[in-house]
Amino acid sequence: MTITEIAKMAGVSVSAVSRYLNDGYISEEKRKKIKAVIDKTGYKPSKQAQILRTKKSKVIGVILPKISSESIARVADGISSVLSKAGYQMLLASTENSPKKELEYLNLLQNNPVDGILFSASVYDKAHQEALKKMQIPVVVISQRFDGLACVYHDDYGAAKAMTELLLDSGKRNVAHIAVTQSDEAAGKSRTQGYRDALQNRGIEPAENMIVTAGFTMDAGYDCMKKLLKRAPRLDAVFCATDTLAVGAMTCLRDMGKKVPDEISIAGVGHNRMSRVVTPKLTTAHLFYKTSGIEAANMLLEMIENQDHVAKQTKLGYEVIKAESV
Repeated sequence: MTITEIAKMAGVSVSAVSRYLNDGYISEEKRKKIKAVIDKTGYKPSKQAQILRTKKSKVIGVILPKISSESIARVADGISSVLSKAGYQMLLASTENSPKKELEYLNLLQNNPVDGILFSASVYDKAHQEALKKMQIPVVVISQRFDGLACVYHDDYGAAKAMTELLLDSGKRNVAHIAVTQSDEAAGKSRTQGYRDALQNRGIEPAENMIVTAGFTMDAGYDCMKKLLKRAPRLDAVFCATDTLAVGAMTCLRDMGKKVPDEISIAGVGHNRMSRVVTPKLTTAHLFYKTSGIEAANMLLEMIENQDHVAKQTKLGYEVIKAESV
């Protein structure tokens, strides 16, 4: 069925049907007639014709590293809430933290009818930088600060520094750190630097044997805690780059007969669900992941609407959540 047939059945002009479908102005009487025919026939406009007419697909490409991650799920939830309200569909790609897949999806979406891309990855190398800067459609980067591109990111440095200071304020002096890869500018490099600066500001030089690098899993936190206990038996606190690592570390301490926080205090970053149900409850820094998705989606829609490629950047804060592990 075509809009010409809809117009004939409703007793209105083709242009009136076109304005109705594109949210243009028509009288209330004509609007009711057209709606009645569309409801009766189940008519749906051609997506291809709509793209040709409006130059917009009303589809946003969303590239995320791992949707099974709670923090990424919160980002996706924020994105979805904005896009659905604005009448956009979300084309979601999960890369499983593969840089190769990230580049493939960027290229795929660039050459398909999407109006813009929301992109999140843990590591940005030279290939990523070149690919992103060549994009001909609006792109907003989520969770990482990226010079020259629009982005929404967290104060990872400030959160890590605050958590380490909290451990020191509680009377602990031998504070270790379970880090993640330093090629991750946010969770890795920025959080480790926050830990280092917090110690140095108190006149404590960070010892290399007090820092171990882990993957992003609970098992990695468990294994790294074991290593730290062998390397530095006098440690009395651990700042973990993520809550997942912190829960793994706490499990290890429990299995080793160590009391948290009496003997060793633990703090993390993220404020995920596990941090609230583990015993003792985890002291952590809440990062506004859902808000980052909302802010990034709104930023992208504004860029699309205004045909604006200005590299706006938004840094979100954090909230210290004091609990039982410190």
